[in-house]
Amino acid sequence: MTTRIACLGDSLTRAQFSADYLDLLGRRHTPGDVQLARFGANGDFAHNLLQGLDAVVTDPPDVITVLIGTNDARASLAGYPVEQAMRRKRLPDRPSAGWFQQCLGAVVARLRAETDATIGLLSIPVLGQQLDGAAAQASLAYSRMIAEVAATSETAYLPLHERQMEELRRADPPPIPYREVTPAAAVGVLVQRAVLRRSLDSISRRRGLVLTTDHIHQNSRGAGLIAEVIDAGLLTRSA
Repeated sequence: MTTRIACLGDSLTRAQFSADYLDLLGRRHTPGDVQLARFGANGDFAHNLLQGLDAVVTDPPDVITVLIGTNDARASLAGYPVEQAMRRKRLPDRPSAGWFQQCLGAVVARLRAETDATIGLLSIPVLGQQLDGAAAQASLAYSRMIAEVAATSETAYLPLHERQMEELRRADPPPIPYREVTPAAAVGVLVQRAVLRRSLDSISRRRGLVLTTDHIHQNSRGAGLIAEVIDAGLLTRSA
């Protein structure tokens, strides 16, 4: 029997700037065992995800994964262009920790009310490579909020942040300072891939980054950990 999986999220799920964890998740299974559907939009906050659930609940899958909060966490950091993001993503309120938890809780509530799917909430990837830096600490704080929502709603919690921290500590990479990604920098990655034929992993190596290409978007190692955590937390357990 084929397990239908809907993966909800932001640019990490859309996989335009990141390695495709849906593809890596599918490769972990025999062809035909899983059918993956992608629901990801670049720059989405938890509020945007909440507004876009109609497409998911209209044709409910067997399993739903939710990977959201990276942009909410980024918005808490100094230097993030909050006003621009609010205009671009049509946010009715300024991003905050409380609003993030409220929106994520509402996402889970609707999915539980309108589907019979098994739901898994992933903590967010580590921001940056300085594990004691402000960006990494913000991703830890928002991951803890996700864990709280999962516990309150009795929903599966998938510890991606914890798994990536473990990987980074093992790799002991250089503590390269976090830099916020600009639109020009994001386009630059696409140009390197299309024109210079560089892979995301090659871009990471050139920048001294272990799991990401730009402190945010995942290379194949980072995306592989997303697939691993989903598989171990939802699919292997229910097999």
